[in-house]
Amino acid sequence: MRIKVLGCSGAEFPGFNPPGFLIDGKMLLDAGTIGAYLSENAQWKIRHIIVSHAHLDHIRGIPFLADNIIIKNKTHNVTVIGISPVLKALKDNLLNNVVWPDFTTIPDRENAVLKLMKIKAGETIRINSYKVTAHKVNHSVPAAGYIIEDGRGKKLLYTGDTGPTNTIWRKADKIDCAIIEVSFPNRMEALAVETGHLTPELLKKEIAKMEIIPDRVLITHPKPQHITTIAHEVKKLRMSNIRILKDGEIIDI
Repeated sequence: MRIKVLGCSGAEFPGFNPPGFLIDGKMLLDAGTIGAYLSENAQWKIRHIIVSHAHLDHIRGIPFLADNIIIKNKTHNVTVIGISPVLKALKDNLLNNVVWPDFTTIPDRENAVLKLMKIKAGETIRINSYKVTAHKVNHSVPAAGYIIEDGRGKKLLYTGDTGPTNTIWRKADKIDCAIIEVSFPNRMEALAVETGHLTPELLKKEIAKMEIIPDRVLITHPKPQHITTIAHEVKKLRMSNIRILKDGEIIDI
């Protein structure tokens, strides 16, 4: 499994893109960044987008990708996968023919550019050679994290945005790599918990809930305004397997 980090920041500034993780060039995990990073040809290879939740920084690339496809006159569709409340929020608040055209009906319902596919918490679905399992996490809106297993049995855990939670850690069996959000420094723990996010100290407590801690724990979603402090506090955890991700890097699992 090869993962390209299109974006991994908790806010947008020059050099800091919202979350988007491209798996093996064809499946996207969250969609905060697509067209701002990928060439046309790379965009056309995307066939599935797995969405953790409906906050704008995790979905904003979807409407622009759909627009690029229709303008190019590509006979191509992309399946957007998420738990029911997330897909409903996409339809009601984004693809609603007000904020953006409803690309689930363009050019027509049968050949729509975007197709929505529900996944239930605890359910495993197959996407080509991958097994994708959703687990609810604790955020300020309905949200899911995912465990993705490839055809070789390699497993990625992705939390999306979450505060302290439980289920996904209990289901984390022999994970090869975990991408976990840490948005705020330790001094902002109250705000982190209130808004459904983690700090470095909260991260340490969360991963301790796993039966086996992965060899690699990669931090996503830090607020750029606090990234220096967060990096310092992560270092103070004295856990050599934890580091902060960077836009553009490649992760091989």
